[in-house]
Amino acid sequence: MTELSHDISTLNNLIATTLDSVEGYTEAAKNTENTGFVTLFNGLAGERRQLVLQLQQHVSSLGGEPEDDGTILAGAHRVFLNLKSVVTGHDDKAIINEVEAGEDHIKAKYEDALEDRELSSAVQTLVASAYTSVKAGHDEIRDIKHSMER
Repeated sequence: MTELSHDISTLNNLIATTLDSVEGYTEAAKNTENTGFVTLFNGLAGERRQLVLQLQQHVSSLGGEPEDDGTILAGAHRVFLNLKSVVTGHDDKAIINEVEAGEDHIKAKYEDALEDRELSSAVQTLVASAYTSVKAGHDEIRDIKHSMER
């Protein structure tokens, strides 16, 4: 596999995962009645959309076709989140638990990419920059989850 094709493939995988995150936050915002969470989830969805655009632009600059859809697995996760919120009556703790599970997933995907020594230095730099935002979102949701457990 050439460096460019590996870079493009890795970025497209991150794009799909990040799009899943956008969708997850959008669903979570719809399923909570807590206006603070609605604002938080919509804000994080917006940040993730910006990451998607940056990653897509880089894929295009490499001559690749940028991913524009999430993963099939995430579709199942969104359905689960939706069903769980209906069953639990828009229970914010249940929603935060599901969002945090999604955050663990996206953080792990970015960490895997950070450890990939086959990526070009430009893509490693891009992934590291995006990871800063992903980790901040992850940590914010983790902290909310832990505060709800007290």
